Amino acid sequence: MFYRRKILLSLLQLFDGQLDKIRLQKLLFLMSQRQAKPEYEFIPYRFGCYSYSANADLYAMTQKGLLTEDEKNFTKKDPGDYISLLKPEDRLLLTQIKTNYGAMDARDLMKHTYVNFPFYAIKSEVAHHILNAQELQRVENSRPKNTQTILFTIGYEGISLEQYLLRLLKNDVKVLVDVRNNPLSMKYGFSKSLLKKFCNSIGIEYVHFPEVGIQSDKRQALTVQADYDRLFAQYRQDNLPHTKDTQSRILELLIDKKRIALTCFEANICQCHRKHLAEAIEKLPGFHYELKHI
Repeated sequence: MFYRRKILLSLLQLFDGQLDKIRLQKLLFLMSQRQAKPEYEFIPYRFGCYSYSANADLYAMTQKGLLTEDEKNFTKKDPGDYISLLKPEDRLLLTQIKTNYGAMDARDLMKHTYVNFPFYAIKSEVAHHILNAQELQRVENSRPKNTQTILFTIGYEGISLEQYLLRLLKNDVKVLVDVRNNPLSMKYGFSKSLLKKFCNSIGIEYVHFPEVGIQSDKRQALTVQADYDRLFAQYRQDNLPHTKDTQSRILELLIDKKRIALTCFEANICQCHRKHLAEAIEKLPGFHYELKHI
């Protein structure tokens, strides 16, 4: 079993086997803020800090019969003692979480996280019911606001779904432009349908232009930078001259929405075709903006 799932089971165990979904997310968030290397990352969402990855793990454990789920709660059915399986520092953190926050209900925990971590309340649907005017202003001040027009590029290699979405949010990206030829991924959250859903859930539009991608069979046996350089030389010769219409559509999106991001897999921009696509768009008539890799 993944260690991170043992943390979820231990948290439920500590609270007599049951937590409502909002409390579970908030308590897990508060624990993650104290971990040197958090097992879960979080994004701002409808009720504040939220981890899609934690929710996916909870669902997977429900399917395996370790938990049950109803409309409001997760309940631990597995009788195992998972707290004893944690690292000593995580056992201590859990004890501190129970001592400091165990008596708080969902509303109390929402307010506590909104006040102390206002960025995570920027998408909340209930903040105006919970916070006073001064606290709401702190949330508003935490909201990324940018007027400069920028073409970003971003890869998801080596980062979690939440870290990826946070980069988009913190750079105030309005549209994610998927430039993969085949938008499927073994990594949770990055196949087309899920990525579109998750982007839309935080107010980011998603579009896909497969024609500017590179087919999977051409990406085999890439081991050194010279292999990538040969691939991209062929891409600049065979693809980019024939996809000017799509490149122009992306530029139109940029002019309209001001902050858009081209996305593919590789973290290293020198090993991804999005660099060459972005540079081709940069050379189009009417491009007078910044190009930034994040």
